[in-house]
Amino acid sequence: MLSATEAAAWDTVARTQFRIPSRVLMEAAGRAAAQVLVGEFPEIVARGALVVAGAGNNGGDGWVIARALHASGVPVWVAGLDPKTDDAIDNRALARVDGVRELGREEPWPVAAVVVDALLGTGAAGPARGEVLALAQRIVAYGAPAVAVDGPTGLDLSSGEAHGPVRARVSVTFGGVRRGHLLAREWCGRVVVVDIGLPPPDPAWPLLVTDSWAGARLPRLTPTMHKGDRGRVTVVGGSAGMTGAALHAARAALAAGAGLVKLVAAPDTLAAARASLPDVLTVESALGPELEPPVADALDWADALVVGPGLGRDAARGAFLQALLARRPVPTVVDADAITLFQGEAARPIVFTPHLGEFRALFGDQLADAAANDRWAAAAKAAQKVRGTVLLKGVPTVIADLRGPVHVVASGNPGLATGGSGDLLAGFIGAFLARGGAPPEAAALGAHVLGRAAEHGARQWTARSLRPADVLAALPDIWRAWANTKPSTPPVVTVLESPETE
Repeated sequence: MLSATEAAAWDTVARTQFRIPSRVLMEAAGRAAAQVLVGEFPEIVARGALVVAGAGNNGGDGWVIARALHASGVPVWVAGLDPKTDDAIDNRALARVDGVRELGREEPWPVAAVVVDALLGTGAAGPARGEVLALAQRIVAYGAPAVAVDGPTGLDLSSGEAHGPVRARVSVTFGGVRRGHLLAREWCGRVVVVDIGLPPPDPAWPLLVTDSWAGARLPRLTPTMHKGDRGRVTVVGGSAGMTGAALHAARAALAAGAGLVKLVAAPDTLAAARASLPDVLTVESALGPELEPPVADALDWADALVVGPGLGRDAARGAFLQALLARRPVPTVVDADAITLFQGEAARPIVFTPHLGEFRALFGDQLADAAANDRWAAAAKAAQKVRGTVLLKGVPTVIADLRGPVHVVASGNPGLATGGSGDLLAGFIGAFLARGGAPPEAAALGAHVLGRAAEHGARQWTARSLRPADVLAALPDIWRAWANTKPSTPPVVTVLESPETE
């Protein structure tokens, strides 16, 4: 995942260190985009495509797209600005020689199946102006589905600030997604990342979590395993009146593969667990201020802890949390109420799972305000501050650790904006920690499976109706899919589907 600065640096390294000519990269980019265009909109073979090209290298990509389509017999027209970069000038000249039809500034646009927005590239910032804005407005008025090269005109691909006016049905980008694609999903449509022959990316850059990445790290089951081998998770929470949070976390840990789950909770929560969740072992607790002996045993028994769902925030809970964290230092998910109660630095492997409000409570206003502009840097600074792993929930979800890279999770939809989703996430992460997963990878895996299950559930039940139980019900299909993940068909590297919003 790239900022505009990182994308420019990658291009520079390709040209200077690896001696890949910029014309070669442009040719590969345009031809890959043309291939995606035909695959996404097969009707253009008969009805054609209109390419709207800017004056820079993004416009040069557009001229290559037009030439590639024309060579295949696809009707294609190009409207746009006079190119100003050497590569774009050369590619317009080559397209003209090939016979690509070029439209004058005032000439009406013919009817085509698709319009290609090749006006501005990754480095563009601020609102479109002048002739570029006029062409962008014509794209919107044209009415055909828009395919954006890199991103739609008016979207800052570093900050995610969307000025409009173009909304893309599909965005084709090169090498990796840009920050703006993830921050402004509603403007980008389906995002298709293609390979154009760039050198390997800097390993310090943020890593986008994909199904193939997740499938490779999902803890495996073996024929000879017993329940102890599959990990033991203790969930601590569920005070009076907050039964559901702890039960969601316990269910999620089991659904993610934990062999044994103990629930340390108040009597009312345990009564509900015994009635609805017989798989879970139960330990009664007042949840503070002191650890009762059975609670201490449950903590020492576990391979991983999940602390916080429905815990409550009174003074007794704070003392209880401190006593809990002083026990055997097993990997721990600090979630929900436990985030606001936590003090100091992590003295064990800890995954903190704040939303922005909890992030503000734990890390202060300055870092929370910074997260509004740069989630990646803010999460990284927060991880350094607490000496642990920080999963900052949101769009996208960002996971930072003391050591890189930052992991980025873009799966999910608005169906997760409901009570219980965070509890499921905590349970998933706890199960992966219990199997020995490294905290940042367990956190990224948990967030991605939550998002993918929500996407699957929304296709069946809609995002509007999605509930935590629907997410859990979708998990078997996700596990099967990840066990049989197939590589993308070149030149496609990965695809981000448009989030379900109905």
